[in-house]
Amino acid sequence: MTKQPGSAIVVGGGSGIGRSTVRALAAAGTRVWAVGRDRDRLEQVRQQVMKDSPAPAEVLTRAFDATDAAAMDRLIEEVDPDLLVLSAGTRARLALIHEQTWESFSAPWNTDLKIAFQVGQTALRRPLRPGSLVIIVSSGAGLWGSPLSGGYAGAKRMQMFLAGYLQRSADAAKLGIRFLALVPKQIVAETELGAMVANAYGALAGITPEKFMERFSAPLTANDLARTIVDVARGEITPEGSVLGVSGKGLEPL
Repeated sequence: MTKQPGSAIVVGGGSGIGRSTVRALAAAGTRVWAVGRDRDRLEQVRQQVMKDSPAPAEVLTRAFDATDAAAMDRLIEEVDPDLLVLSAGTRARLALIHEQTWESFSAPWNTDLKIAFQVGQTALRRPLRPGSLVIIVSSGAGLWGSPLSGGYAGAKRMQMFLAGYLQRSADAAKLGIRFLALVPKQIVAETELGAMVANAYGALAGITPEKFMERFSAPLTANDLARTIVDVARGEITPEGSVLGVSGKGLEPL
């Protein structure tokens, strides 16, 4: 039996996976709050969704830094969401380790992981209503490393562990809240970040970005990931455990 989330917050809703998720949820009839730091980008997403959605859609925007725990808590209190999608993150500095500073190396921990940590705690302490779902968008870099992005791979691996830790606490308190780390296992095609990463790793290997991307037999797009998020939220996909891998070939439980 499927159910459609009535309300959702998508952190990082102005670009990439977050933007595609806002579109997919709104098209399915969910009322969506898109969060990000760039007000103009969020407004562009809102207008495009309202124009293109085949169903009556409602998208609201909130422009603030999601590492601001107080601001996130106020929004969660206002919305009382069925679904929280955390796809925001810093743009990791793409450089080898000897070219990194501690600030650039640790930035993904202080942004990507910090958001997941703070929102996860709020979900437990508030708590969210039984049946609610929190999806943390992680990365395959957390499985194999990412030598050009400083501490990014470690932060993404910790997001996977964090989903399990949060689930353990939710289960112990019998809250009925589900936590899931969604792990794209390859570079996400047709996104700004994906293009930057393909350029950087292609250059490191002495090949073109297009040649580098050929290593993935089937492309994985932000729209593919957004569909997976909607299917999980509706109960059409019921992954075991707290981590779910996704590649261009489909779902790959981890």
